[in-house]
Amino acid sequence: MRTWLTAGRVIRLSSADTPTTESSEDVVEAVRDERREALAERLTTVLGDAVVETHIRPGDDLWVRVNREAWAEVAEASRNRLGLRFFDFLSAIDWLPSPFGRDMDAQEDLDAGASSSEPAPIVTGYAGGDTRFQLLARLFDIDEHIGVTFKADLPDEDLSAPTWTGTFLGAEWHERETWEMFGISFTGNRNLVHLYLPGAFEGNPLRKDFPLLARRVKPWPGIVDVEPMPGADEEADGDEAGAS
Repeated sequence: MRTWLTAGRVIRLSSADTPTTESSEDVVEAVRDERREALAERLTTVLGDAVVETHIRPGDDLWVRVNREAWAEVAEASRNRLGLRFFDFLSAIDWLPSPFGRDMDAQEDLDAGASSSEPAPIVTGYAGGDTRFQLLARLFDIDEHIGVTFKADLPDEDLSAPTWTGTFLGAEWHERETWEMFGISFTGNRNLVHLYLPGAFEGNPLRKDFPLLARRVKPWPGIVDVEPMPGADEEADGDEAGAS
């Protein structure tokens, strides 16, 4: 029997491979996802030190964080050696909390007493992260009906990564959009031209520090324009009458 201590709880794996979680108050059967565990193991074996961290949410998805330097190798190995032949998407995320706080939202959406001047700390989601910007890409094995979300940290001083177009031609459009919206370049992609914005446009609209001026002129309505469901007013009036 193998035993781990995690988050104040003891996890024991019996000889029958039935994991349980024990505490002084309860005994809960741990949930496992053997298919994704096996895929994560294969990825780690194939990619070696390129894998930084993995995370499995049982029955949902597998996240794998990899080194930026191995980004192109990840695509090639995933497609040709691991059967992840369906390219779903490639994009990026800016984990920086908005320096503008929530002053662009409707006041009705703000929690009472909440301060919009103090940004929340950066939280980089499943499989972690060490930088503000991360690349994201999704590949899928259509035969086994299982997918992987890959992530790679990008240092602030060098927002670039190797292109995936050598393995997935469809990645070109996605890399162009990511370059345009986040300012991330892709080495080897010779067609990084605008998709949506005019050529003289300055800035990258999906960065958190890009001000959305239209919202400063007229704040996002949030729940202000939400109308009640039919009959909701009558039910509310009935409740008030009963309470009186």
